[in-house]
Amino acid sequence: MGTFHMECKDIVLREYAVGDLDALYVLTQEPEIMAFLPDWNVPKDTRREWMTRFEIPENRRFLQAVQEGGRIGELRLRLGIHSKTTGEFIGWCCTGMKEELSPPIREMVYAVSPLHRKKGYAAQAVQGLIRFLFDHTDTAELCALALPHNKASLRVIEKCGFVFWDTVEIGRETYNYYKLGKTGGTPGAGTIGGREIEP
Repeated sequence: MGTFHMECKDIVLREYAVGDLDALYVLTQEPEIMAFLPDWNVPKDTRREWMTRFEIPENRRFLQAVQEGGRIGELRLRLGIHSKTTGEFIGWCCTGMKEELSPPIREMVYAVSPLHRKKGYAAQAVQGLIRFLFDHTDTAELCALALPHNKASLRVIEKCGFVFWDTVEIGRETYNYYKLGKTGGTPGAGTIGGREIEP
């Protein structure tokens, strides 16, 4: 199995590689990213161990499950966002089960370097991964969470067709909780509770 990647308009989504470690670590130290994704702020040695022992092997299992019919269960997929023009690692777009929700549901998680924001890259990444999940796996529903004051993330979520569902408390924070159901083949479109959602 070769390295998995997906081309979008201006970016390429590619499964994590050990060579991404330095760029990923630097991004997790950005103040704006630490403010909204504090759990991603870990020492570099911890990040290296996570990548090599858990994240990259689990990516392989996820992609193998896709090849074997798309039953991905609770496996996670972690993709780097790379500039199509420079190849630079500029962010990540990942999916995995959000265990804190009841019942657990597959979540979309993403971040883009502050140097590359307001160019539509996050939305391209999320739409690309949505399309992949709905077209190639047994995923029927996705969710996205964002703090109410994280306006940039809320815009991405809504642009990708997610519909506000509720607020939910996780830890000591209250998040806006969005859902998107599978329908047709249009990235960013979906149905929630039988209601058609346009991208």
